[in-house]
Amino acid sequence: MTDLEGWSVERLHADHAQALRMERLHYDSATEHQRIRVFENPTFGRVMTLDGVVQVTEADNFIYHEMLTHVPILAHGAVRRVLIVGGGDGGMAREVLKHRDVEQVTMVEIDAGVVEFCKEYLPGISAGAFDDPRLDLVIADGAEFMRLNADDYDVIIVDSTDPVGPGEVLFTDTFYGHAKARLAPGGILVTQNGVPFLQGGELTDTMRAFRALFSDATCYLATIPTYAGGPMALGWGTDGAARETDLATLKARFAASGIATDYYTPEVHQGAFALPPYVARLIP
Repeated sequence: MTDLEGWSVERLHADHAQALRMERLHYDSATEHQRIRVFENPTFGRVMTLDGVVQVTEADNFIYHEMLTHVPILAHGAVRRVLIVGGGDGGMAREVLKHRDVEQVTMVEIDAGVVEFCKEYLPGISAGAFDDPRLDLVIADGAEFMRLNADDYDVIIVDSTDPVGPGEVLFTDTFYGHAKARLAPGGILVTQNGVPFLQGGELTDTMRAFRALFSDATCYLATIPTYAGGPMALGWGTDGAARETDLATLKARFAASGIATDYYTPEVHQGAFALPPYVARLIP
């Protein structure tokens, strides 16, 4: 990848690229697994890229993190134990831990360097989550952890990178099967599945696996500006009836949580499952 002078250019897709201006470079270093870079952008604040691909920004991360946490937790209604696979920036843990009834969160991140780096250079993303006694941080391969772990969880959140390099194994049928085995009765699995307009095959492959595993398998949508190319698909799999939770119940649970949000509302929650035809056709 070749940057334009003063710009970070992401070429994740064959026919599409995006560029973010680097007003100031804060960090640029390679770990054992990937190249990490943090820079300042006037609109998005601090931006973290892994191998040139935008992972998180200070300004718009709330959308992704709120929708992958509050949707399954409030739909379920009685979540006590949560597993996060990935999420080294701490944003997912931040949102999960806002739920007072959640008793224990296990976060499995393959790269300790990402966690330490985010604590230092992006502390606002985690907002103290790494200091919460309910959080158990495990540095391990997520797929291997899922295969060997014997605990069960009410919600499992797969906060993965794109299905290339270290993140590729988190998009396999085998991994999803192991994840289902770790769900408590009525548990929910949610996943990051890319931008359907540009990554339709990714969503189709995941949904094919989900349809074989779960009685309720679909996706819902959220629009995150720096995940360019249209709304992002978030996979949903459960054998319970959580998706049928009515609006009044969602409103009551949300109000009782006392959580302040910038994207999530019970109405957005329900509407996110209304899929445009071009996305619905990608689901087998």
